[in-house]
Amino acid sequence: MKKVLFLALAAASFTFASCDSKKENAQENAAENVEASGEAKADAMEDQADAVRDSADAKADAMEDNADAMPSQATPAPAEGATK
Repeated sequence: MKKVLFLALAAASFTFASCDSKKENAQENAAENVEASGEAKADAMEDQADAVRDSADAKADAMEDNADAMPSQATPAPAEGATK
């Protein structure tokens, strides 16, 4: 009988220990809201950085394509085995 009573008291104490006060819940909710807001701002900044990077890559690719389309001004190397 003592074991059953001890187990019941232990279970009850864990139940009460897991209950939060309204003030604690409010503080936890406020902290979660701050965290969520920070995550949203960080995500927006990452999206903006990706857009800038993509724009720079597109501009660089266009410049390289333009350079490749121009005729070469370099003197070609002599053919292998050719003599002067």
